[in-house]
Amino acid sequence: MGRRPPRDRFMPDVWVFPGGRVDPSDATRPAESELRPEVAEHLERFAPPARARAIGVAAVRETWEETGLVLGGRDEQGLRPGLAHLEYVARAITPAGNPIRYNARFFLARGEEARGDLRSNGELLDLAWIPIGEALELDIIDVTELVLREVRDRLAGRTRPGVPFVHYRAGARRIRRD
Repeated sequence: MGRRPPRDRFMPDVWVFPGGRVDPSDATRPAESELRPEVAEHLERFAPPARARAIGVAAVRETWEETGLVLGGRDEQGLRPGLAHLEYVARAITPAGNPIRYNARFFLARGEEARGDLRSNGELLDLAWIPIGEALELDIIDVTELVLREVRDRLAGRTRPGVPFVHYRAGARRIRRD
């Protein structure tokens, strides 16, 4: 996790996971491995297959750009995402009316699969591997808390069907499992 810079206009000083938008090049980037069928199936419930794959590529690319950690490999053409390392954890859409909107997917990968040295590109400060219990005590938003609790439950063997989807209707937070 990392802390957003204090002068950011969106969630300043809040602890978040690395992430960002899907770039057009994510749709065609060669990968070291593809999404596992169960991950692709979940993503494809709300995105066409090519977009679902690009979402996975973006997750790996953004993690590399913001933290220096690579899931997969690199060659003379650049990053080759290891999409098979990804487990789909949750999805969230910001409330209507927020100045900055996102439709985010959250993924989990084993730390042992990441290569490289943890380093910041400036988008996130104080990058660190933080135990879940300690992360829940940081300045985080409700969606980050939900994702951390979901991961904690999965690691403890407490799994439920579906993937949590957080969205807002008439100002009220709603959670369903898709």
